[in-house]
Amino acid sequence: MTLANETLAPPPAPTSPLAAALARRGVHYGWVVAAATFLTMLVTAGAVGAPGVLIGPLQKEFGWATADISTALAVRLMLFGLMGPFAAAFMNRFGLRRVAAAALTLIALGVLGSFMMTKLWHLLLFWGVMVGFGTGLTAMVFAATVATRWFSARRGLVLGLLTASAATGQLAFLPLLAELTETIGWRGALVFVLAALLLAALAALTLLRDWPADVGLAPFGATAIVPPPAEPASLGAMLASPLLVLREAARSHTFWVLFGAFFVCGASTNGLVQTHFISLCGDYGMAAVTAASVLAMIGVFDFAGTVGSGWLSDRYDSRWLLFWYYGLRGLSLLYLPFTDFTFYGLSLFAVFYGLDWVATVPPTIKLAADRFGDKANLVFGWIFAGHQLGAASAAYGAGFSRTAYASYLPAFFVAGALCLIASAFVLTLRDARLPMRARAVA
Repeated sequence: MTLANETLAPPPAPTSPLAAALARRGVHYGWVVAAATFLTMLVTAGAVGAPGVLIGPLQKEFGWATADISTALAVRLMLFGLMGPFAAAFMNRFGLRRVAAAALTLIALGVLGSFMMTKLWHLLLFWGVMVGFGTGLTAMVFAATVATRWFSARRGLVLGLLTASAATGQLAFLPLLAELTETIGWRGALVFVLAALLLAALAALTLLRDWPADVGLAPFGATAIVPPPAEPASLGAMLASPLLVLREAARSHTFWVLFGAFFVCGASTNGLVQTHFISLCGDYGMAAVTAASVLAMIGVFDFAGTVGSGWLSDRYDSRWLLFWYYGLRGLSLLYLPFTDFTFYGLSLFAVFYGLDWVATVPPTIKLAADRFGDKANLVFGWIFAGHQLGAASAAYGAGFSRTAYASYLPAFFVAGALCLIASAFVLTLRDARLPMRARAVA
């Protein structure tokens, strides 16, 4: 794969020294922005996944019940999703760099505050509210905004890579955090999270730019410099725009199918497996570090599966891709209790489950873009909110199941069944290849 701008006409002359130096080597500055975005989403996603290794230590130190801890973590996941539509509006008004820096700062303050927590409401404030708001600003909408602004060609590839970074970051940090938690305690493990957040903040402040025109460039694959659009007339208009789009999209069958399917997606991934998998394995005698390694394996296969899904969504009907993704995920979740929780059995689960951890994202974005045109960015923000509402429901529901029935398995069976229902539900959409009016809500 070449990073050169694949156009016959000469590219515009960059006004940024770094962009100009890269252009002389045939590298478009958009790839630098994509790399900084990749790191930012990787680290913030790691912060989202960190509580997966904290449930056991928090229970031991403070005596909190699993259901109570899960309530705070459910708030984090809910806010993570509900911020999506408004994050897009914030990026349109304040720019990518300012929003990313503010998000990383808010997450870091939440992590710092947790060093001093002694009450359950402290966990709710620091990990539920502050980390929830901060990570919500750098969720999937961040990836969609960067890919749309900076890339005319290779957009699908960039979107797949950035999507994979978010999901992989939620899992890849866990083995190290679990090891650090066992050796130096959970507070020591969070020092590593703070260091990663600082690195990402430096990269965002140094390398992120809001628009290609800011460095005198056209988007990658284009020849004309696109001036940034006018800002909304007021802060109130900016905050109202996601609500107006929601009112319009809510009349669409397509919106509710994608919203409902993504609710199931969240309930069967980061709300359930990411949050409770380590504790589930601990119930069957597996060490936290080993269970975290299985999650990391899921992250490796997820990276390949998500990038591959982006490639497939450019070539095949997205409805059928979602049918297979949800169906296979449901079968893998129903298979999980029959692995006997051996490392070999869980490795098989990790392969099949990991390949479609977030493989659903590229075809979902493509369906939203086909149906909603230039409003797809904000509409997808609301669809992603459905994802995180599902995640929050599963995070709490699994914790309740463990407290009330001394077992997580009912929650896993329910999630598997919901995936099978979602796989059939997406086929009620019309053919994704039908022509769409750019501004109409189908």
